[in-house]
Amino acid sequence: MTCTHIETTRFSPPTALTQVYKEECTLCFDSQDGPEGIDVCLTCFNGGCVDPERKHAQLHHDKTGHPLVVNIRRIPIDKVKRPDDGTPPPQKISKLAIVPEEQEQQYEHVLKVRCYACQGAESAKDCTPEISSIVDAVMSSLSSSKQSEVKAWEEEITPCEHTLCLQQDAPRKLEQQTLAHCANCDLKENLWLCLTCGNLGCGRRQYDGSGGNNHALEHFEATGHGVSCKLGTITPEGTADIYCYICNDPKLDNDLSTHLANWGINVSQQLKTEKSMTELQLEQNLKFDFSMTTEDGKHLEPKFGPGYTGLKNLGNSCYMASVLQSVFDTKDFQDRYSQQLADHALTCVNEPALCWHCQLHKLADGLLSGRYSQPNPRKSEDQVPSQDGIAPSMFKALVGKGHEEFSTMRQQDAFEFFQYLVKQITQKERAAKAMNPTQQFEFEVEQRLQCGKCHKVRYQTDATNSISVSVPARPKSTEAEETLYEPVEIYECLDLFIADEAVEGYNCPSCNEKTTAHKSVKFKTFPEMLVLHARRFAFVDWVPRKLNIEIKFPDGPLQLDKYMSQGQQPGEELLPEEPKASAEPSVDEAAVEQLMAMGFPRNRCMRALINTGNNGAEVAMNWLFEHMEDPGIDDPIEASGDSGAVSEEQISLLCGMGFSAQQAKKALKETNNDPERAVDWLFSHPDETGEEDDSAAAAATTGTPGDSNPPFNYSLRSFVSHKGTSVHCGHYVAHVLKNGEWVLFNDNKVAASPKPPVGEAYVYFLQRTR
Repeated sequence: MTCTHIETTRFSPPTALTQVYKEECTLCFDSQDGPEGIDVCLTCFNGGCVDPERKHAQLHHDKTGHPLVVNIRRIPIDKVKRPDDGTPPPQKISKLAIVPEEQEQQYEHVLKVRCYACQGAESAKDCTPEISSIVDAVMSSLSSSKQSEVKAWEEEITPCEHTLCLQQDAPRKLEQQTLAHCANCDLKENLWLCLTCGNLGCGRRQYDGSGGNNHALEHFEATGHGVSCKLGTITPEGTADIYCYICNDPKLDNDLSTHLANWGINVSQQLKTEKSMTELQLEQNLKFDFSMTTEDGKHLEPKFGPGYTGLKNLGNSCYMASVLQSVFDTKDFQDRYSQQLADHALTCVNEPALCWHCQLHKLADGLLSGRYSQPNPRKSEDQVPSQDGIAPSMFKALVGKGHEEFSTMRQQDAFEFFQYLVKQITQKERAAKAMNPTQQFEFEVEQRLQCGKCHKVRYQTDATNSISVSVPARPKSTEAEETLYEPVEIYECLDLFIADEAVEGYNCPSCNEKTTAHKSVKFKTFPEMLVLHARRFAFVDWVPRKLNIEIKFPDGPLQLDKYMSQGQQPGEELLPEEPKASAEPSVDEAAVEQLMAMGFPRNRCMRALINTGNNGAEVAMNWLFEHMEDPGIDDPIEASGDSGAVSEEQISLLCGMGFSAQQAKKALKETNNDPERAVDWLFSHPDETGEEDDSAAAAATTGTPGDSNPPFNYSLRSFVSHKGTSVHCGHYVAHVLKNGEWVLFNDNKVAASPKPPVGEAYVYFLQRTR
């Protein structure tokens, strides 16, 4: 007998923009590859597991009343049994974002329709034409995770005035020998054709010596011809890598076929023979991998079970995976997102995939339960058991939403992501008036400034969640063109952190003239978990390059009592208070420190952060490169006055666009009271409520962060390492100390690490011991 709900339920097939959660449950990591598959709601396309304990598909029905689902179970096809019909292998994919179709051909899908309103009564997927149509639409749709992946991979490359208004020299056919190598050297790869005059030049010289000899760039500098096309990337469809040296960015040429025809190149006859710039970046990142073998060639012992679950690489997502492994190893994160939110889904009124608390609990459950950390015989290599791990695609899409960098599939900085994650969680938990597990990272530093002439002092307290320390570089030898450096004690790095820094041109309010002041910083309180970022970078040809300097830790606890500030000392006279109008604009001090470590003056660092809406050091660094020659780049920063003193006119203007007064104040504060930038900031932060704007109220509810009662001893709990010479590529992994044993988390590979590279780490997580 046919279920009556099949006839009475109204169906709307998913469109190209509909989120279809058909790969895994939105509340856990059970997927269509499991023995029971997952149920996809035929009304709203939510994915739910059918596990007898969690019953997330049943929970979805109970909350929404949507009766019908299609159960999807994906079964691998044994390649040995596949007939060899002589069919040629499919062509290589041309779009990095899409999973190759040949991967899908390795599976078959078992489908069945069931009705939760009829206690799970099952029907054939083609029981009616309408059911058959909606099921086919679900199966042929792009899944939610693939939609996010496609969107993230596809950088928004647009034309510029130089490609739109390109003026070319008189037409002529370039001979084959002209296109064989660079016009100025013998290089035959990475060649760029000037679309203005037809000159062929090799690409930029990269930090590692690859790329070219800069002849295309030198041609632009000599002629001003800005638009070039990379030979070897031209496709018959009329696409190719186009670069505008004037804009210093990849661009789109809508008339590429015509512009190439000017030089006798017929795009319909071209064959892509070289990797695009995006493909080269991905390939470079994939080259970096932490060894899964010991020095004697033996494989590291794989680990499985609760707390040993790996995270699949979603494409340059290792920066996120390594940070998540470290923070979810802490008790506070486990208590909040595993235990306290265990029943959150029962009462949550939000869409699970878009709810922070649903996704954080899902992530905690996936990492800690051990259900997804089981050996997979099909994917084990060299008879060494391995696990599939979990793919945090929903969390990545949610945490990166609206962020210029973290919403993409490009490689990012792990330390910047940690700071961003802490900020986002703090906002969400404050809005929920709930326990904030990131408080374990928070503490205060005290800045001391002393005028060199009158010797009066000023003390300022700032809250932070991490410190960034410089690692001194002392070359000792050079081998194979690589400079080797002497190891550095961690205490030396901390000594540099608190060392005096000269402030030239300080406008002393007591002397009423410009003097040289001295500034230093120490800990006013200490956190439960100290996060330490090790800066090992130097600029080589304006490219930040990582230096391989080992940091040595003591055998026992790291003792930090001597780095505690003592406050105002007897006999010290305080500098008079400066008017608020002369205060510096509010910027992210950690980002300022990162930029200053790269060699930029503080004034420029602050200007870059202000003009990029305080969106992190990397965005600000790109702004600096683009505005190096701006007149007034080194002018004093204009005073911001009271950061809360925004005009009512500005607030009214934003409120008239539908934003609340709190949102308007927050946006104006984040953009230095610039209404136009405030509008952009609000649209890029759609979940922002503005409630955290009142920092004084926040401090009153949370109290002083950190602890001021010695002793302050710390031991290493976990660390994130980076392999590669540049901050823009490479690979991140995490090492975590579990049950007295160091464990390596290399994406979805998890193994014991008998000799962890502690001295090479990029971010350290230090646990306070008592």
